[in-house]
Amino acid sequence: VVSSRPAVENSIIHVEGITKTFGEVKALQGVDLRVEPGTVLGLLGPNGAGKTTLVKVLTTLLKPDSGRATIAGLDVVRDAERLRTVIGLAGQYAAVDEYLTGRENLMMVGQLYHLPAAEARRRADDLLARFSLTDAANRPARTYSGGMRHRLDLAASLINNPQVLFLDEPTTGLDPRTRLDLWELIRDLVREGTTLLLTTQYLEEADELADRIAVIDNGQIIAKGTATELKASIGSDILEVRVANSENLQRAAEVLDTINDEHPQIDDSQCLITLAASDGVQSIVAAVRCLDDANIQLTDLSLRRPTLDDVFLTLTGRRAENEAAADEAGSD
Repeated sequence: VVSSRPAVENSIIHVEGITKTFGEVKALQGVDLRVEPGTVLGLLGPNGAGKTTLVKVLTTLLKPDSGRATIAGLDVVRDAERLRTVIGLAGQYAAVDEYLTGRENLMMVGQLYHLPAAEARRRADDLLARFSLTDAANRPARTYSGGMRHRLDLAASLINNPQVLFLDEPTTGLDPRTRLDLWELIRDLVREGTTLLLTTQYLEEADELADRIAVIDNGQIIAKGTATELKASIGSDILEVRVANSENLQRAAEVLDTINDEHPQIDDSQCLITLAASDGVQSIVAAVRCLDDANIQLTDLSLRRPTLDDVFLTLTGRRAENEAAADEAGSD
């Protein structure tokens, strides 16, 4: 994906200096990305960070103001019509016609790609079987559950057998079981050689599926690397302190601020304070001593390894789960 300047020929997605502005809002500010064939790039970022705008540019739905992007050697502006035949797109809201059956939905998409009717039906039946929708193939999509609609939408994005698939927060709003099912389908696609660009606010999803990760905020890529590399960038363990009385939360944070060079992060909803623990176990000892001297009672205190959530918090100043909870309230 985003490696140390790989040769352009080795990148199936190549993005260079892409910008996009809406009025006074700078949605994308000089985005650079490279994705190698047969890999998954996880694009992480809070609402409004620019994830969906970038996907729309790369899938020819928006023209960039400046910069250049190619996919499978095709320019997203100059070769837009040809490019649409080699990519697929599935979003967070299933784009299916509720009054058509599952099979009819897929055949309609096949016809939009100018597939012969017999070929469109064959591919539709293959995809219905693959996504466990054969039994529901002749039912109107309005009778499908949310998970079934997502599977049908993903199947529709594959009707043209795309080289590159864009998944824009595809598991938003799904229950845990359905999300795991979709993860397995995505893994199957990658094993077969499909290249994926996956936008998500679920850090566990990026950790599970992505070969490499890019973090975007305010229209700029602010970090790139594997999940392991990004976690290592924190540079220390994480100390978690839960305070018994919420009224003492701010004072506890001020006390803990004296034992570390980095400021603690406060989660009011959980009475939780997190901070980097560069001295490991010694940080626990120092925290207990300082909080005890301040007569602040705790319910829990623990030391753990960094997660992608810690990376997200460090880079953006926000916790990912808070952003994910706002999925329905806004988008990029």
